[in-house]
Amino acid sequence: MRSTIKETHLKFRSNLEKRTATSQIIIHHVGQINRDVSVEEIHKWHQEKGWAGCGYHFVIRKDGTIERGRPVDTLGAHCKGSNANSIGINVVGDFMENNKPTEGQVNSLVRLLADLCDRYKLPKDRKHIIGHRERMVTECPGDNLFAILNQIVERVKKS
Repeated sequence: MRSTIKETHLKFRSNLEKRTATSQIIIHHVGQINRDVSVEEIHKWHQEKGWAGCGYHFVIRKDGTIERGRPVDTLGAHCKGSNANSIGINVVGDFMENNKPTEGQVNSLVRLLADLCDRYKLPKDRKHIIGHRERMVTECPGDNLFAILNQIVERVKKS
């Protein structure tokens, strides 16, 4: 593994179902908040919505730290209709207007995507690494992160 994952040991409200297939990785942003947000804070927000807990498998903080959300082998709660076959990665921030992911976030995202593609034997391409807006009507992962997704995938291919 090229990525270092900070274990968070989140407590979920119910047992999480195992994911039996992995065919895509879906990239998200927090949206509406551009400050640094921890996986614990997202976990609390999602529980307040009545969910079991954090819907993302990974959260990438502003400094590039990768935090574990849901266990990677469980169903996510990050993209309605696509949770059964995908891994969700949230890059912290609101990447609309003038806000952009940090260099540390982009570097960590590249390493994490390369690791996940290798682990799940996914092609390192835009069919298998997508933005949330490619599955639903949403601004997520924000215009500025979505605009560099092709460049990120090109870096993943070289990893």
